[in-house]
Amino acid sequence: MKSPSLLPLLLALLFPMVAIAADTPTFTLVLQNHRYVPNELRIPAQTRVKLEIVNKDPTPEEFESVDFPAEKIVMPNSTISVFVGPLKPGRYGFYGEFHQPTAKGTLIVE
Repeated sequence: MKSPSLLPLLLALLFPMVAIAADTPTFTLVLQNHRYVPNELRIPAQTRVKLEIVNKDPTPEEFESVDFPAEKIVMPNSTISVFVGPLKPGRYGFYGEFHQPTAKGTLIVE
């Protein structure tokens, strides 16, 4: 007896997740000379966004915030993704744990 294929069921379950990921707005932050560029980034309120963090420095950095849940290491000359939100309108700080005096910025949520 041949069992029914699970492929249609799996595709039906996974398709909504792929569609949601494709609709997520993406914003880029670049680490260079231990500074985030831009150091102020505007994102939409009440929307989950994806931050692409590109580290162009020769040393690792840890993207972190006490204003929203985020803590992730980005290795030298690498890129990571961090999902943020949805957040209410306001200003939310972030920083680089390893270079706090210079690697800092603000998400402006509007």
